[in-house]
Amino acid sequence: MYTMKDVCDKYSMPYETLRFYCNEGLIPNVKRDHNNYRMFNERDLAWIEGLQCLRKCGLGIKELKVYLDLAMQGPSTINKRKSMLELQKVKLLETRNEIDKSLAYIEQKNQYYTDVENGKIKYTSNLIDID
Repeated sequence: MYTMKDVCDKYSMPYETLRFYCNEGLIPNVKRDHNNYRMFNERDLAWIEGLQCLRKCGLGIKELKVYLDLAMQGPSTINKRKSMLELQKVKLLETRNEIDKSLAYIEQKNQYYTDVENGKIKYTSNLIDID
């Protein structure tokens, strides 16, 4: 069994975040010790790891609650969960495409600046006149 601190340390998660997830019901079936402190087992840890991943993928708290509710219903909701994940995958791929475009722009600009510094090309600007 793991304490809140153990879980936070293991996943580099702020204590407040884990407490929020617990209070919002996003980590169901958490056991409590004799002092009423939350205690987490291996299954809880596996869910928390998945929860963190889904959160990083962009799912909001409401979406996480829907996903959790579906998961708690068992295999009959697999298609709905797959649909949710596929929709999020499409959004992530769109974001990755935008990031790739931004990285390509930065690479192009850096190469341009390197070429200017090395005297390969003349400096021009869209902002100021260069004589």
